[in-house]
Amino acid sequence: MAIKTIMCVVGVKVGDGDLQTAISLCAENNAQLSVLVVSFASPPPIGDYTSTISDAWLEERTREVQKLAKRAGKVAEVVRTAGISASVHSEYAEFVWTADTIGRYGRYSDLTLIGPEALKSDVLRSKVIEGALFESGRPLLILPAGSAPTLTPKRVLLAWDSRLESARAAREALEMLIGADEVHVTIVDPDTSSMMNGPEPGADVGSYLAHHGVRVIVDRLPSGGNPVADVLNQHAVDINADLIVMGGYGHSRLRERVFGGVTKSMIDVPKFPILMAR
Repeated sequence: MAIKTIMCVVGVKVGDGDLQTAISLCAENNAQLSVLVVSFASPPPIGDYTSTISDAWLEERTREVQKLAKRAGKVAEVVRTAGISASVHSEYAEFVWTADTIGRYGRYSDLTLIGPEALKSDVLRSKVIEGALFESGRPLLILPAGSAPTLTPKRVLLAWDSRLESARAAREALEMLIGADEVHVTIVDPDTSSMMNGPEPGADVGSYLAHHGVRVIVDRLPSGGNPVADVLNQHAVDINADLIVMGGYGHSRLRERVFGGVTKSMIDVPKFPILMAR
């Protein structure tokens, strides 16, 4: 899929690092930038004293809306001086609906970008990831601090487990995979049952990608009892990967939250740029 529009979500209290990264990516790839400036609305008062504090609550919300407008104006100025095609939107979102709001805007972009500034904010990070993966129908590009963002990676690790999510991620990243010098289809502790990878794990997806002109290498790795996320990250180091492509939340969000999982581990402490889809 060609990347023609990139969405970047910006908070009121974060810096412009993610915005500048998004601007650079759009400039390099002749893409449109869509910026969503988000402020989380203060929850309404509850309890016995709501009548006495409602005025203070309304005043607080008014101040927050004013701060949001001021931040959106500054973002618009940064984008204007960058000289790229862009649009800037702002939303004063109720907390429980923020992911839905982000997802709604994300549907009109080719991917949503989340960079180091948003990743440092636990609340903003969780809402952007939830909105992008569960509400937008578009992939998410996670860019940790110190990484070199690119939409034209030369070496890609495609994490494969034959599930719908990994297939979706491979399809979303297909244009990147075609342009890469090497794509390592990486399977950890491959399941050779007929319901999963079959007798030759990776052969099916390798053949599919090769038909599109992708230069494929299939790597079957034992975990040795180590977490799958650690194995993937180490293999990304070994092959000098520019990007990891993977499906997100093959299990339910509740199960990942309670028991942990590959997606949660990769998101909590990202070590490489990750293109994730669901």
